Amino acid sequence: MTTIQEKLRKHKESLSNSVQAPPELEGRLRSALEKVPTVRKKKHRIKAWAVSAAAVLILMVGMYQYPAFAYYGSKLLGTGELYSLNFSELTEQGYGQPVDKSKTLPDGTVITITGVIADDNGLLMYYSIQRPEGSVFDDNRILRYHVDNIQGFLTDSSSKSGSGNLSEDETLFEAVAKFEPVSPFSRTLTATFSEWLGEGELASYPISFKYEANKAMKSIIKQDISQAVRMDEGSIHFDSITASPTATIVKGHFEMPDDEYPRHFGSTKLLVNGIEVKSWGGGSDRYIEEGVLGFILEFDVLPTDQLESIELLYERGEGFQKVDAPVPLDSPSDRSIKVGNEKLWIRSVTKTAAGYDVVIARKQFTILDSDQVFVRAGGKQVPVASVSGSRPWDLNNGNILWENTYSFNTTDKPESLLLDGFYYLKTYNETVTIPLDNKK
Repeated sequence: MTTIQEKLRKHKESLSNSVQAPPELEGRLRSALEKVPTVRKKKHRIKAWAVSAAAVLILMVGMYQYPAFAYYGSKLLGTGELYSLNFSELTEQGYGQPVDKSKTLPDGTVITITGVIADDNGLLMYYSIQRPEGSVFDDNRILRYHVDNIQGFLTDSSSKSGSGNLSEDETLFEAVAKFEPVSPFSRTLTATFSEWLGEGELASYPISFKYEANKAMKSIIKQDISQAVRMDEGSIHFDSITASPTATIVKGHFEMPDDEYPRHFGSTKLLVNGIEVKSWGGGSDRYIEEGVLGFILEFDVLPTDQLESIELLYERGEGFQKVDAPVPLDSPSDRSIKVGNEKLWIRSVTKTAAGYDVVIARKQFTILDSDQVFVRAGGKQVPVASVSGSRPWDLNNGNILWENTYSFNTTDKPESLLLDGFYYLKTYNETVTIPLDNKK
């Protein structure tokens, strides 16, 4: 089996024999950009695609091999290590591009971009903020500064996360910020820092630096998955995985009958050689394609270069429990009703000036669709008129349920509750095995 270390070595050797992109490449790409018709903002993806296609054509015709990303170093670092180490320690291990560009603010504070590490999954920017001599940080002053985005040729990357440490003498703040991926064709990047000056005034400080893409790192594994797990309603599709020295990203999409995201995204684990990889969360990515309900899951870097197996375990997701029989309301008083593997609690039925209130309790992730909630009263089916907000019901045994008041406009006492069904967090425990024979 080809290990990650061997892949790093082979890729680096192949790049060492490649020809550097000529200085006029960016100008030629910009000319291609100008020929693309101007479109509305929502079409920018099409515009970027057209420019990328033009760029590829130029590269093919000119027979250039541009080392947009190169591998450095033989040791893989976890995300936690990348965030905790200062940049000089990383460069000692062969990681990243030194920058060392500074800007002095009007009050004498100095912001310095130390270096960057980039790959298919994002860009890490290491920077420091040095207070003037005789001045120190306080909590409020640190919060005054933040970095917004990085821009460049075919690049407009927003900040995703970050962390930092204050020196013991409270004069130096060293930090690392993570951004969305940048274009390997950017030759100059501009990071924009901001400072709140008070009374709603904001000052911006752009810092530009030369970006050397051949000192960044490409993904170690970029693999199509193209597998799906059926849910009670719809399905979740795992499309691809990209593993790099900064993160492991899984992309996918939902196919739902109502073309809306499921009420519960659920939880997915990444297992490498049977060992769980730390999850850093995820979110929606609706516009990966028009009308596609996309999502992104982010995990730590792969913990080993000896890959025997990579699996995704779809633990829990949206389930739908159909309710076929009416729920009696003759004697509520906190009575639980078991429906399938779940329970509902009918807490009370109370007469009001407008009709009757029915209080229903449920687990936190159980959701009743109010459009499908009725009572049978006086031989008629009465829809719900209003639903209160959720409030906790502490069982005093370590468990907390959530209750809502459902109001019905009827003078007849409700005899039974009619539900089409309800949504809940269902355990699936379905495993998706990712093939390893086409690693890039």
